[in-house]
Amino acid sequence: MQDDKNISKIEIENQHIIENKELNIWEAIIPVVILMGMLAYNIFFVEDQEWFGTYTNQIILLLGGLVAATVGLFNKVTVERMLKEIWENLKSVFIPIMILFLVGALAGTWLISGVIPAMVYYGLQVLSPSIFLPASVIICAVISIATGSSWTTSATVGIALVGIGTALGINTGMIAGAVVSGAYFGDKMSPLSDTTNLAPAMAGTDLFTHIRYMTITTVPTLIVTLIVFGIISMNIEPSGSADLSSLLSTINTTFNTSPWLFIVPLVVIALILLKTKPLIALGTGVLLAAIFAFIFQPEILAHLSNSKLKSITTSILTDTQITTNNEKLNALFSSGGMKGMLWTIYLIICAMVFGGIMDGIGALSRITKALLSVATTIFGLFASTVISCLGLNAIASDQYLAIVIPGKMFKKAYEDRGLAPENLSRTLEDSGTVTSVLIPWNTCGAYQSGVLGVDTLHYAGYAVFNWLSPFTTLLFAALRIKIKELSKK
Repeated sequence: MQDDKNISKIEIENQHIIENKELNIWEAIIPVVILMGMLAYNIFFVEDQEWFGTYTNQIILLLGGLVAATVGLFNKVTVERMLKEIWENLKSVFIPIMILFLVGALAGTWLISGVIPAMVYYGLQVLSPSIFLPASVIICAVISIATGSSWTTSATVGIALVGIGTALGINTGMIAGAVVSGAYFGDKMSPLSDTTNLAPAMAGTDLFTHIRYMTITTVPTLIVTLIVFGIISMNIEPSGSADLSSLLSTINTTFNTSPWLFIVPLVVIALILLKTKPLIALGTGVLLAAIFAFIFQPEILAHLSNSKLKSITTSILTDTQITTNNEKLNALFSSGGMKGMLWTIYLIICAMVFGGIMDGIGALSRITKALLSVATTIFGLFASTVISCLGLNAIASDQYLAIVIPGKMFKKAYEDRGLAPENLSRTLEDSGTVTSVLIPWNTCGAYQSGVLGVDTLHYAGYAVFNWLSPFTTLLFAALRIKIKELSKK
């Protein structure tokens, strides 16, 4: 029978690691195998990928959680413990959920105020199709380094770039992949980023040593990413470039476009740079956009409703559609407001339920320890860390747990092999931080998909920087390039 001696809890940065000595590795992976099997069946064998309807992915995650709970009950883990971990997980995503609601409101108000149309209007005149994708990577990288947030980058310039690229007729998966690549380069390298601070804290090194050591793998990965997007740009034939003048004319006649509208996104970015809380920064962006809508777009507000205030409220809460004489722009100039974020929010909640149960029964730490036990070489140690981070991004559905758990579990192993802690912190970022956005049900993947309006699986293949980073870190480990050892005392 299980007792308190069999389970230990370690608190790290408000994250929890549950160890269960009674649970074996085969029991730990049963929920994972069943979850992945159901997801694969839905993707490859269900024609519309809606096995259980609109909320198929959410239902699959809950079914996976039910399997995990059954395994836990079989191993005498109490329902109370599992519920407690679910609650801890749900509490950890309360702020991200609030941010998602505000991003939905932001998209709606930025549409009716003319902010997004103005970004598209001026962006079409500056960004040509031949440089659009690599330019998008660079723009997002700069903004993300400055703000320390890939989420803020996507919610501001990311939305605009998707709009511009869509108007040019460029594949939305390519655009979102470029946005995500640049945003996560900046997020990973910025001293303002939470993950950039968390990784060295877990590994036992300092922030700026960590950042300097990350450049060894990160800069080459970014260069390859820019080359790939440069080649793609030279070989695509955007369908929107031919009628560019028509697009510009339609935007200009539908909206009152003005450079003054850029005050709204600039204020939001400035607030983030001043370390204002995201909820306040985004809320300010919504309020400013509402004011600008009254000033710059009175005709749009009057057209949407007989009450201008009702038009603003509707744009914040629910669907808004601005009709033009161009079908392409009609698809672009629509927003779901806060309502449009519900599918993503439900996905995050269900993922937290599954991850909480997996943590509560001790499966997460058991899987990580199993990987650690087979790491008999230095390359094997790096590979086990990468696999652990990738697995936890998929299983726990949380970027922070994908850094915290391997960081805690692998720290001593790196020390025992005579490796400096920055090897671990870099590997955590190369595989934990950047790959979270490639998992549809991970909080990061769900967020980026919801904000950019592009399915995760549609952009994942084009998020070159994100999927290439783990391979780069493994290549450097295999060739023993810049693998720093501990100083001999």
